[in-house]
Amino acid sequence: MIILDLVLPKIDGLSLLKQWREDGLSARVLVLTSNGSVEDKVRSLNLGADDYLTKPVHHEVLLARLRALLRRCYHVQGPVLRIHDLEIDASSRSVKRAGQAIHLTPREFAILQFLASHCGKVVSRSLILKYVYDDLNANTSNVVNVYIRYLRTKIDKGFEPPLILTRRGHGYLLRAEN
Repeated sequence: MIILDLVLPKIDGLSLLKQWREDGLSARVLVLTSNGSVEDKVRSLNLGADDYLTKPVHHEVLLARLRALLRRCYHVQGPVLRIHDLEIDASSRSVKRAGQAIHLTPREFAILQFLASHCGKVVSRSLILKYVYDDLNANTSNVVNVYIRYLRTKIDKGFEPPLILTRRGHGYLLRAEN
């Protein structure tokens, strides 16, 4: 959940929002700004904002809107996520494909779980890198590519259909159910 003011010191808030969405950020974004024009509201929502409030706003209204966004954002799932014949058990940190157990390292599991949490959506290499490694430079490291290759070998090799897909120039995704 992000509360974004459109007036920022170094970058326009709408430009930042647009970049986040292009990078695959899926967090809920509530725009909070002093400008309440219809054009700004429409542009914010079209660029990926989930809600829009104008200042001044009563803190109870802000909290109510945040709770509403959380209700839309989180849906309770069981500990086992199933995508095609892939099973990811978050509680035991285990993975199976077509009933066959697959051993993953903690880092491989983290990346697979991140892809699964964005199932059917392209996730940029830099977003994966930020999620898994806080201290690496996204421009100089190919660690994500290496781990995606490891995952493909373990998750996709010998199984149909392949589940880990590449969108050239955009990132990776875990194939959705349909």
